[in-house]
Amino acid sequence: MQPYELSLAAAADAIRARQLSPVELVDSVLGRIEKVEPHLGAYVTVTAEQARRAASEAEHEAAHGRYRGPLHGIPMGLKDLIDVGGMATTASSRVRAGHRATADSTVAARLSAAGAVLLGKTHTHEFAFGLTTPQTRNAWDHGRVAGGSSGGSAVAVASGTATFALGTDTGGSIRVPAALNGVVGLKPTYGLVPRHGVTSLSWSLDHVGPITRTVEDAALILTALAGHDPRDPASLPVPATDYRPGAGTDLTGLRIGLPRTYYFDNVDPRVETAVRHAIGQLETLGARLVEVDIPMTRYIQATQWGLMVPEAGAYHERSLRTVPELYQEDVRILLEASELMSAGDYVRAQRARTLMRAEWARMLEQVDVIAAPSVPMTAVGADEETVTWPDGTVEGVSDAYVRLSAPANITGVPALTVPVGHDSVGMPIGMQLLGRPLDEPTLLRVGYAYEQTQPARGLATAA
Repeated sequence: MQPYELSLAAAADAIRARQLSPVELVDSVLGRIEKVEPHLGAYVTVTAEQARRAASEAEHEAAHGRYRGPLHGIPMGLKDLIDVGGMATTASSRVRAGHRATADSTVAARLSAAGAVLLGKTHTHEFAFGLTTPQTRNAWDHGRVAGGSSGGSAVAVASGTATFALGTDTGGSIRVPAALNGVVGLKPTYGLVPRHGVTSLSWSLDHVGPITRTVEDAALILTALAGHDPRDPASLPVPATDYRPGAGTDLTGLRIGLPRTYYFDNVDPRVETAVRHAIGQLETLGARLVEVDIPMTRYIQATQWGLMVPEAGAYHERSLRTVPELYQEDVRILLEASELMSAGDYVRAQRARTLMRAEWARMLEQVDVIAAPSVPMTAVGADEETVTWPDGTVEGVSDAYVRLSAPANITGVPALTVPVGHDSVGMPIGMQLLGRPLDEPTLLRVGYAYEQTQPARGLATAA
C-alpha cells in the first residue's frame, strides 16, 4: 500500500511510530495529484512547495518530540470558500478574481495548529450554490457528476489526492458529494464548528465539516475543529470533546429510526436495497428498529429555498448589481430570483423552520438515530439535468440531491453519510445517519460500528 492510500488514522499511527515521515506522506500524495488531478479537476490550486516545507517542519518537530497529535503531518485539501491567509479564496468564481485572504479562517487555523499540512484549495460549485460542481469529475466515473457543492473535496479524498478535506454544507453540500464518491461526510450540529473566515451561502443554514475515508477519521477532525469562537455569532459554547468512537460494535439498546415517510419516497430501488441492507446490519449489531414518521415533509423544499435564496441574495447583492456577467448562468439566475421573494416569504420560512425543529425534537425523543438514504440516486451523467421517477414525476437533478439532505440543515441536527455499497454499474451508495443536536458521539458510534463489519474500502476505481 502506498502512503497516499492510507486513512488518516493509519497514517497518524505510522507517523507517531516513526514508521512513516510527514515528508514521505506528503510527497506520496503530491505524486498522486500529479498523476490523476488532470483527469479529475478537484483542485483550484495546489501549493506543492508550501506543502513540502510544512511537511519538513512537521518531520523536524516529530523528531524532536513535539508531536501535535493525530493530524500532525497529515495532508489536507480545503474547499475554496475557506480563508487561508495570503491565499486566494476564489469560491470557484470569476467574481473573486484577484482576491487574497488577509487571515486564516478559524477552521484553517485550528487544523494548522494541530499540525495538518495544506495541499491546496478544492473546487466548489460557484459560491457553493449548486449540487454538481461541474468543473470536477466523479472519482469513480469521469463522465458523471462529482456532486456538490464540495465536489472537489470529496473527489480529492476518494481519489487519494488528499488524506482528508473540509467542505461546507448548506443543503447537503458535504453529504451529497461524499455519498456520490464513496467516502464519509459529516455535517455537524449547527454552530458546533465555527464559520468565521468561510464565505457564506446562507448564514442560517451553513455548516463546515470533514470529508474523510473512514468514520474514525471524521471523528479525529471534528475533535480538532469543534469549539466556541465568538467571531461567529452562531457558534455554540461547547467544551472541548474527544469525538473518537470506542472500538466496539455492540449497538444493543440503541434505537434506530426507520422512516415510514419521505426518505424512501422516489428513491432508486438499488439505493433503497443497499440502505435497507445496511440498516439490517445495524439491527444485527443489537440496535432496535423503530418506525417513525418524518414531520412536516410537505414544507421541506419550500422552507429550504425560502431561507437559502434570500440569504444568498443579500450576501451577493452588491456584486450581482455591479458585475452580474461574471457569475455562471445557473448561479446568476438563482441570485436574481432572490429579488422576487418578499420579506413575508422569508418570515414564513423562518416560522416553518421553528415549527419543524420542534417536531424533529419530539421525533428524536423516540429514537437515538435516524437511518436513511443520503441521496435518492447515485451520480448521474454530467449532461443530465432531470431524473424521471417510476410514477412519472420529473425532478431536477439538484432538487433530487438536496431533497434528503435539506431537513438536517433546516433543523440544524447532525448528519453523517457512510458508504454502504455500489449500484449495478459500480457507483457508490451512501447511508445517512441523523441524530440529536450535539449528539455527534452517537452518530459516529453507529457509523463506526457499521463500518467495522464491512471490508476495507479502497480508492475510487476510476481515479
